[in-house]
Amino acid sequence: MNKFSLILLSICSISGFSQDETSLPYREIPDDSDNYTAGTVAARMIDALGFRFYWASDNLIEKDLAYKATDEGRTSFETIEHIYSLSKTIVNSTLKQSDSREKEDLSYSELRSKTLQNLKIAADILRESEDISQFKIIFGKREIPFWNQVNGPIADAIWHCGQLVIYRRITGNPINPKVNHFSGKVSD
Repeated sequence: MNKFSLILLSICSISGFSQDETSLPYREIPDDSDNYTAGTVAARMIDALGFRFYWASDNLIEKDLAYKATDEGRTSFETIEHIYSLSKTIVNSTLKQSDSREKEDLSYSELRSKTLQNLKIAADILRESEDISQFKIIFGKREIPFWNQVNGPIADAIWHCGQLVIYRRITGNPINPKVNHFSGKVSD
């Protein structure tokens, strides 16, 4: 994917353009890269996150979105908002943009679509990169090394996908049993 396509895709994603359910990325994990590089490995981590988020957040209903384990905890909807904010940190790093913490008023389907698009943009950029150290997390004037993406937003988002899976089991709406997280595929 060339830089123009990535920029156009990110503008569409950021501006609220959403795709219908059948065209969202990460229903399955993309094919393996032929080469092992820092960029392809980092991209695969984000692809795995996208796949997990796709299925953890698929077909949630109001009861699922309102569920929270404790009074002090987040609801599933608030957890999805948090995963979206983590996806913005990830994609902004790969776009070499400062991270923004401004709150957006988005619906469940908008949050889901934008999160998946952000992850896809970031993974595509990383997959083509020769040097991922250039993709720092930028908070204002502060630049944080890419290493912190791994133990920070990426790991945190995977953690929260697991929470969504548990919450939806509790509400009686488990994920599709045909999803195979090991292969990144869905059996027919």
